[in-house]
Amino acid sequence: MPAMEYQGSSVPFGAIGRSLLSLRRDQVHAMDGSHEHASSREQELDSFQRHVAGHFAGLSSSGGEELLSLAWVRKLLNSFLLCQEEFRVVLYNNRPILSRPPLDRFITEFYERGVKALDVCNAIRDGIDQVRQWQKHIEIVLVALDPCQIPIGEGQIRRAKKALTDLAMLMLDEKDPASILAHRNRSFGRSNQTAGKDHHRTTTGGHLRSLSWSVSRSWSAARQLQAIGSNINAPRGNEIAATSGLAISVYTMNAVLHFVMWALVASIPCQDRGFQAHFSIPRSFSWGASILSLHDKIMEESKKRERKNTAGLLKEIHQIERCTRHLLELTDSLQFPMAEEKETELRKEVEELGAIFDSVKEGLEPFESQVRDVFHRIVRSRMEDLDFLRKQE
Repeated sequence: MPAMEYQGSSVPFGAIGRSLLSLRRDQVHAMDGSHEHASSREQELDSFQRHVAGHFAGLSSSGGEELLSLAWVRKLLNSFLLCQEEFRVVLYNNRPILSRPPLDRFITEFYERGVKALDVCNAIRDGIDQVRQWQKHIEIVLVALDPCQIPIGEGQIRRAKKALTDLAMLMLDEKDPASILAHRNRSFGRSNQTAGKDHHRTTTGGHLRSLSWSVSRSWSAARQLQAIGSNINAPRGNEIAATSGLAISVYTMNAVLHFVMWALVASIPCQDRGFQAHFSIPRSFSWGASILSLHDKIMEESKKRERKNTAGLLKEIHQIERCTRHLLELTDSLQFPMAEEKETELRKEVEELGAIFDSVKEGLEPFESQVRDVFHRIVRSRMEDLDFLRKQE
């Protein structure tokens, strides 16, 4: 990918056509005493910006069918992990200047946002658990209406209809944070076996729901996103110069972290989900247009009539909701003996639900693993860099 310039007269970073990092050239010798070192650092920081731009350009170019699918969200998390790792290397290679103001403050603020993102990761893990509960009901439907069973009798239809009704109510409950009756603490460090023992269920209005939430009843994903995005401001020219250009990299990771957490909350069932996050990214950044474009696309999706009250914008969740609704309507209208036309229609709907079930089953575990990786990567990077900064005091 060719080097991309940062342009735009509305941005107080410098003249049109100049790299943002070139603003520090006049001062870099005083800070490092080495023109060669300064040139190497500038190339590294420019490379980081290009790589971030490349990742999000690829995500933004995804077609409408792929956007917000499990596969797309996994690509998003993979991009975040790659950006985070390269950012960690950038900081490591510039450790001698990390403790200098205002860079020390920028880095500390970034890791404070990271701590808030850990709560979001835990809430997303809870949302994944909710989807697994849905899968159990889908499996009952698929077994009851197995195409190999000829003919399908009233008993199978009743069993499938009960499972579909329970599934519909569970998905409805996930949209109502007030229905959460209890919570428990859980971290990503606990084994699946232990988590399974602690997994309890109760009834709400006669319907089963999971109580495996690891965040408190008063916790709000919308408020947490607001806290993460608070005061993320593009650095001014003097801040870029004073930090040898590193302020740009820190700002980039702040924006990436905020967007990724927002997209996760939009996609997955989450307590008090909200979409009204504000992204004020100057388009002069090579990655800015892609993130803003993705934000617009996801917002447009959330405003669609059939998506307004969904438990999550994930494509597979929408498919499950649609199939559940169609199958409930179909089973309500059935009369026995079943007409051949109705039986064909029923088998077609069951086949579609089975395909969705397989897709979710295949993608959910690696997705959860990536969320866990994000959690641990944020923790590890924060510990390493803040420990270094403390030693410099």
